[in-house]
Amino acid sequence: MMPRVFIVDDEMPARARLKTLLSDIATECPHALVGEAGTAKTALEGIAQTRPDIVLLDVQMPGVTGIALAAQLGRLPTPPAIVFVSAYDAYALKAFEVHAFDYLLKPVRATRLADALRRVVVLRAQATSGDQELDGVMPELQPARQNFSVQERGRLLLVPVADVIYLKAELKYVTLRTKTQDYLIEESLTSIEEELAAIFVRVHRNALVARHAIAGVERGPHPVDSEGEGDKAQESWQVILRDVEERLPISRRQWPVVRALVR
Repeated sequence: MMPRVFIVDDEMPARARLKTLLSDIATECPHALVGEAGTAKTALEGIAQTRPDIVLLDVQMPGVTGIALAAQLGRLPTPPAIVFVSAYDAYALKAFEVHAFDYLLKPVRATRLADALRRVVVLRAQATSGDQELDGVMPELQPARQNFSVQERGRLLLVPVADVIYLKAELKYVTLRTKTQDYLIEESLTSIEEELAAIFVRVHRNALVARHAIAGVERGPHPVDSEGEGDKAQESWQVILRDVEERLPISRRQWPVVRALVR
């Protein structure tokens, strides 16, 4: 099989370098370059359209990092093999925590790149079905963090990530909601979303919801704004949550994402 390759790096010279290397190894390691992107957003769109077998992914990118993007790609029905490309070896551990296939240090050598591509070809050939492709290389992602640290009345408590139903930003704090109790933490929703993208989905600019806790959606009592982009208010929809009666509004921007989860 000829692997389909997609390049993600925010620096154009770095993308050009990888394309040159791919061209250099084309004879010994046939492949098809199907696309490239400089941001996580355009990468997600391009990867969804081209469905590559391999993503050559930079670790350090502005906004959504390569680690966070890899976690999102790991939720695809048939996730691509992630080969990280970085100038720093300090991120290797985090890369393999999200089950990266390989980790190449810049400047990348042609022989190392060819070796990574060949290994993907071998594993794809051994797969017995589409659902089992790269079995053992990109398994279901498990976050490195297992708990949130919460300070409560002079005590330090550990609240399991698996127990959290939603997180909501309120003033300077974030409210962490479990089935039985609310807690306050001082982490930002953005950092939590980036680290635990495989567990939580953003439903509104001020709220993340655990994917397992989403029971459905229903129309809400009031129109919901579109998060300040000048669009008109939309018909209100809200998330139905398991184990709690509270409903959370869904913004216009996040509505397609949430709707896809409950289809």
